[in-house]
Amino acid sequence: MKVVGVDHIGIAVKSIDEALKFWEDALGIKCTGREEVEEQKVITAFLPLGGTEIELLEPTSADSPISKFIENRGEGIHHLALRVEDIETALKELKDKGLRLIDEKPRCGAGGARIAFVHPKATGGILLEISQR
Repeated sequence: MKVVGVDHIGIAVKSIDEALKFWEDALGIKCTGREEVEEQKVITAFLPLGGTEIELLEPTSADSPISKFIENRGEGIHHLALRVEDIETALKELKDKGLRLIDEKPRCGAGGARIAFVHPKATGGILLEISQR
């Protein structure tokens, strides 16, 4: 498996509009667009930062994983996403090493990325997303 770099840092927010007041107005990091990912019940907003991005995640329903995260932990860092060259190879290698996966097959993420999640119990408490673009 070849990890190319940090793809993005996902941050759970109640409102993208409210969160952008900090990211855009206070820090000057401009949002490049929003996208609804129906399968994950979220609206995403990406803010490019050097070779990576900040991904704001706003839930679209009460049963969204992001909604549940905010309810249990409050707003804040939700996951770290690493970009890989080949997501199928990465998933196979992680599974072969005995790591607990949330997704054994890639699914569609924001921006046309193919993504999968590794369980926090396998990563020392971090929800890890692997991403191929």
